[in-house]
Amino acid sequence: MTVKRLAGRSRRKLRIRKKVHGTPERPRLTVYRSLKHIYAQVINDATGETLVAASTQSKELQGQLKATGNAKAAQAVGELVANKARERGITRVVFDRNGFLYHGRIKHLAEAARQKGLEF
Repeated sequence: MTVKRLAGRSRRKLRIRKKVHGTPERPRLTVYRSLKHIYAQVINDATGETLVAASTQSKELQGQLKATGNAKAAQAVGELVANKARERGITRVVFDRNGFLYHGRIKHLAEAARQKGLEF
């Protein structure tokens, strides 16, 4: 990633994080994507605790995905994080796109999580 693009994402990330906070009643679902993988975690910002985490490197998805850096993999991660969150009794979250544009893999992950029962 070039320095200019990284700086732009950092500015967007800070602007988003000023407004988006996770609480015990409504934790924050944050997403990070790299070229090879996508990661999602549900965080309670009041305690700084990660409640649920899922990624294309999770044991549950190992061997099931043909490729880990595409929209299909992002959908699988969205479904997995939503299922894990529902098991822990979490149904409502706030979505933190982490400075990434709501497009492509980020959008597929979010829509899959919504279809599996997370509200945001």
